[in-house]
Amino acid sequence: MTQGKAHVNSGDNVVVLAGKDRGKEGKVLQVNIKQQRALVEGINLIKKAVRPSEEDPEGGVMETEASIHVSNLKVLEAANKKEAN
Repeated sequence: MTQGKAHVNSGDNVVVLAGKDRGKEGKVLQVNIKQQRALVEGINLIKKAVRPSEEDPEGGVMETEASIHVSNLKVLEAANKKEAN
């Protein structure tokens, strides 16, 4: 199996086309090309139980972003947009 190329890159502004966050916009933080998934700021938030530690002595429930499949994203503005002259 060959490794493909995703149509989204880190830094791109995207809109979600499908799922519970449909219509929301965000900035791509990270792209995993092998799994065809992207991490988008403020999209697909999940709650995760965290044990108390030195950094977080309280522990508790933490909200964090989960990855979303790139087929559910549409690029609004590319990070490295080239000017056409």
